[in-house]
Amino acid sequence: MAWEEFAGAARRLLARVPLVDGHNDLAWAMRTLAGYDLARMDVSRRQSATHTDLPRLREGGVGAQFWSVYVPSRLTGDSAVTATLEQIDFVHTLIARYPEHLSPALTADDVQSAFGRGTIASLLGAEGGHSIACSMGALRMFHALGVRYLTLTHNDNIPWADSATDERRLGGLHPFGREVVREMNRLGMLVDLSHVSAETMIDALDATETSLIFSHSSCRELVDHPRNVPDAVLRRLRDNGGVCMVTFVPDFVAPECAAWASALTAQMKEQGLNPRDLDARAAFGAEYQTMHPRPQAHAAQVADHIEHVREVAGIDHVGIGGDFDGCDDLPEGLRDVAHYPRVFAELLDRGWSDAECAKLAGHNLLRVMREAESAAGRAQASRGPSLARIDSPAGAERR
Repeated sequence: MAWEEFAGAARRLLARVPLVDGHNDLAWAMRTLAGYDLARMDVSRRQSATHTDLPRLREGGVGAQFWSVYVPSRLTGDSAVTATLEQIDFVHTLIARYPEHLSPALTADDVQSAFGRGTIASLLGAEGGHSIACSMGALRMFHALGVRYLTLTHNDNIPWADSATDERRLGGLHPFGREVVREMNRLGMLVDLSHVSAETMIDALDATETSLIFSHSSCRELVDHPRNVPDAVLRRLRDNGGVCMVTFVPDFVAPECAAWASALTAQMKEQGLNPRDLDARAAFGAEYQTMHPRPQAHAAQVADHIEHVREVAGIDHVGIGGDFDGCDDLPEGLRDVAHYPRVFAELLDRGWSDAECAKLAGHNLLRVMREAESAAGRAQASRGPSLARIDSPAGAERR
């Protein structure tokens, strides 16, 4: 593809349609790199240590960003809740510091309004059910603070849901986990199935009263990685009305990168290390790749996954969730948040129409948000806050 041939058309598209990205980990990067100090690391200027800053978000045509308020799953109980609150606090601080660039958003209409004003709509997504410490009250308070999706697990199982990258324990969702899904429906918080096992995906699809999302996942048919979505689930997602937001993580989009990562995992296990510990993995991986060079993924492979979701689930069920600042490598051509237009240029070159690209960019996700908002109104008219507890008799056994 001659990038220059379609670059202008891609940029013009993103000037008309809000690009809603499902997942960005700048908040955790700011915690680890600068202790949340925006004077020390002013993201209104270009940064070399992150994939994300405000100038590059502008260059990339981003209209709305779900800022991840991720905390590692090694944190549990009160520690996980506190760390998540600190992440939420930082995102609120980020938005308040740069009002000329960022606007808070809680609803689909808020996203449209911010885009109309020329600011980037800023939403929050919590990555992992460990953040609520098995507490419906914590879930509700996160929603009150602006969190608009919860990824049910991260890399490790939690007491009420199995992760894609841990050993099978529950075989899907615990009854309490089903109640979490229903309470999220009542609140209008999107249920995010990235990171969960295929069985958990199916259980959540069975339990939900509205459309679900994958905030940053790709296709298992193209790359056999447990973090990717099987075709059978993509077909269920079509029937559910949800959206799979395709990610840029090389291990999920390029078979050769997935094979390299699998070999790295095997080496870590041989040495008694936990491959789900992201800090340990990064340290081990830095040494491992000196002897085993890491393969390179490409933007065209990301487009292949987008087209696969379209083929299996339909054009109304695909979106984008880059996972910038949440991974240590990115495909050639998609090195930072300035490069989203390359994805759209690739698709325009493949014959996608402007209307189809608009659905991918943000229209599909905004539809799901509006459906969740309507479903919440109906649920709140018929039931009050859930009082379910994981240690109650009704939740003691997996059903």
